[in-house]
Amino acid sequence: MVKRIVVGAHYGAKDWLAQRVTALVMAAYTLLFAGMVSLCTPVSYEQWRALFSPQWMRLATFVFFLSVFLHAWIGVRDILMDYVKPTWLRLGLEIAAALLLVAYAGWAIQILWSV
Repeated sequence: MVKRIVVGAHYGAKDWLAQRVTALVMAAYTLLFAGMVSLCTPVSYEQWRALFSPQWMRLATFVFFLSVFLHAWIGVRDILMDYVKPTWLRLGLEIAAALLLVAYAGWAIQILWSV
């Protein structure tokens, strides 16, 4: 009889699915962005600003960034859980990574909605 030892916070299928969904969101946005750039070919600041002036484009870009940040968080957390054994060090690195990603999200909001 195999005795199953359950450890951790039961990450697995949910995070695997989250990474796949965020990857699809990033791929779809990349195709959308490539199509938009190929259609209007912005070369000046004013043209780039016009590209991001519609609210839907800002929102799509922010959803892209949120997908990048969630994708990165899952990957970094899994790497830290696998390779950093001292709990205090792993927790400190996870907190630092989480704070950095939240700061990046705030920075993305500032950039996208200050134009």
